[in-house]
Amino acid sequence: MAMTKPHWQAEKEENIKQVDNYLIKPRGLNIVWGNDERYWKIPARGTEDPAELVQVSWLEVTGSVELKAGKGYELTFDVGLAEDAFGWKDIQVFLMAKVGKKGKYKWTRVKLDQDQNNERVTIPDKQKLSIDVPADTMDTDLHFGLYEVWSGKWKGGLKIYNAKVTATA
Repeated sequence: MAMTKPHWQAEKEENIKQVDNYLIKPRGLNIVWGNDERYWKIPARGTEDPAELVQVSWLEVTGSVELKAGKGYELTFDVGLAEDAFGWKDIQVFLMAKVGKKGKYKWTRVKLDQDQNNERVTIPDKQKLSIDVPADTMDTDLHFGLYEVWSGKWKGGLKIYNAKVTATA
């Protein structure tokens, strides 16, 4: 019997570049435990369906894209919660990003509202996560992610439609 890897590995062709902006579809993200149907449902290739979290205690969804030096960007995720979502009460997720492997992370916390069942929202909605790529940097890869690994609580029902990296100027 062949052993499969438990984590979903990003398919780079699912990262859509439009000038200086990126749209990263669910299949273009790395998802811890994403290759195990007990924990995640990964959408079929070519669909607009979200990745759906069945249940995990360790939420880690990451990606990377190459940016242009000397520009500013914002990171957002389009997400929703299913009607049967659980484990999000009093829990915050973190959006984190850094430029280059040795860069310093910038982050923001977001509370998902379980009263917005089946409603697609952009997070963060108020305080955007801004990333500046210094003009003199050599490693312009943006490493980013959506995390909730600290509470140890089981959670489910999160839908991830995409991540967006948008140039600010």
